[in-house]
Amino acid sequence: MIRIKWIYDKPDLHDGVRILIERRWPRGMRRSSQHVDIWLKRVGPSEELHRWLLHNPKKWAEYEKRYTKEIKGTTPFRKLIDIAIHTNTVTLLFNKEDREKNDAAVVWVALQKALQERESTTSE
Repeated sequence: MIRIKWIYDKPDLHDGVRILIERRWPRGMRRSSQHVDIWLKRVGPSEELHRWLLHNPKKWAEYEKRYTKEIKGTTPFRKLIDIAIHTNTVTLLFNKEDREKNDAAVVWVALQKALQERESTTSE
């Protein structure tokens, strides 16, 4: 199971492995915090892509496409796939206040597709 959660929400027992997918560490949170199990910062969007979006909601659909293309096939994304395969529950943590349009939502979709593709090729 893959879940999405805002980094500042309280962790719970059902979160499983909590993975932060932001390039920058969240403000006000210590790195030694028990709230993050793994920080895959290279799964987060590049600075260039992040600046391109600049919180302009009109660009969101194009941002999703560019971001997915940017991470697909990268070593950090393959590591995330491997973690998801070998773990019962993974919670992708995001830092933006928007609960619907955030980096974890994009990664969640890309990860679901990658897992489905992998399952279809291994079942053939």
